[in-house]
Formats: sequence, structure tokens, C-alpha cells
Amino acid sequence: MACFLVPLTEAVVITAAKAIALRKYSASDVIKESKDGVIWFDSMKEKIGWLQKMLFGGSFLLAIEHIYHGEVILYPPFLTAMNSAADTQTMLHEMATVGVSMAVLTTAVWGMIAGINALIKRHSNNQNVIQGVSA
Repeated sequence: MACFLVPLTEAVVITAAKAIALRKYSASDVIKESKDGVIWFDSMKEKIGWLQKMLFGGSFLLAIEHIYHGEVILYPPFLTAMNSAADTQTMLHEMATVGVSMAVLTTAVWGMIAGINALIKRHSNNQNVIQGVSA
């Protein structure tokens, strides 16, 4: 019914947090902190972008699926479950179980992807150092 709203809300919160962080910390601030700061800063921007795309994309596809099945309509109240109190309780329960599960699973998968990416980059840098190539 409205399970896609939970990952969508997470995506909006992450987008706002990213914008605030980018406004607060510039790349020059990170450079001052450490010589490798720029790489870390750009890498985190990229990885947060991956999470945003995963959450927004998944929410969009689920919204389309719910529109197709008639659970979401394009006029008020938008969610057909809001027509009766019993349906609204069912919708809120679905959001609390299915929606939160989807958001947590998506974030966990993103964390694994980001971790694997960091390991691959670290391994690649170590190989370059061993071979005498400057990274």
C-alpha cells in the first residue's frame, strides 16, 4: 500500500544531510585535515550518491507498481488505504514492517557494496605500492 514511503523518506533525509554536509565541509577543509582527505571526501560523496540512487529508484519503481495495482491514485487522498480507518491501520502496519525492512535491507546492501569497493581500492593501492607504481 504505502511501503515505498519509508525508503523514500530515508532517501530525502539522506539527500538533505548530504547537502548540509557539503555546505558545511568543503573539499578545501578536508585537504587541510589530511593529505588523503580529498580522496575520502570524493569517495564518500560518490558512495552516498549510490545509496540515494538505490533508495529513490526502488521507491519510484514501487510507486509505479502500486499505481498500476490501484493502491495509489493520482487524486486525494492519493492512498486508497486512507478511505477507512481499518485500511489505514493495515497500511501503517505494512509501512512499519515491510517498508522499514526494505529500507534497512537496501542500506545494508549499500553498506556491503561500499565496503567491498573500499577493500578493492585498498588492495589495488597496496598492489601498486608493492610493484613500485605511485598511486
